[in-house]
Amino acid sequence: MTKVRGPAAYFPSIEAKYGRSIAEWKVMMRGTGLTTWKELMAWLKGGQGMGHGHANALTIDFLNDQRRG
Repeated sequence: MTKVRGPAAYFPSIEAKYGRSIAEWKVMMRGTGLTTWKELMAWLKGGQGMGHGHANALTIDFLNDQRRG
């Protein structure tokens, strides 16, 4: 079995701790209209109560998705 690396390694614990799927988080993030790492991090950590590591992993993956189109 291949070990998951990068931001996706955090996804199971994000889903378990905050009770939403990664897909749900990404829909919510898209709905904010925020586009920078700093803005998204502040939203996740402040308004959503997410820790820095989880917020960073989700934000990096979200922004990479946006860049890929």
